[in-house]
Amino acid sequence: MKHGPIALIDEAMPVFVIATKGPNYEKVVSNIQEVKARKGKIIAVVTSGDKDVKGMADHVIEIPETDESLVPLIAVVPLQLLSYHVAVMRGCNVDQPRNLAKSVTVE
Repeated sequence: MKHGPIALIDEAMPVFVIATKGPNYEKVVSNIQEVKARKGKIIAVVTSGDKDVKGMADHVIEIPETDESLVPLIAVVPLQLLSYHVAVMRGCNVDQPRNLAKSVTVE
């Protein structure tokens, strides 16, 4: 955030954040505060019951509390579903994405 991406944030910029309870939680909250100071829109994936980030975020997606090693697997599902639905709303063909490599390397 510090050396570039933060310069892009304004009131029209949505910022997706995975702010689940864990060892980096305080750093993520600090980054959320930086984004809010620049009037960015926060869409946060949080651990169920998190009131701190809920108070700062514009939109919240809650996931259940689980073992720290499983959080990435659980957090990515709502983000994939969100990207799918945004693509459909934009009229993109989600069954045939563009610009995929169509070559096979044979040795």
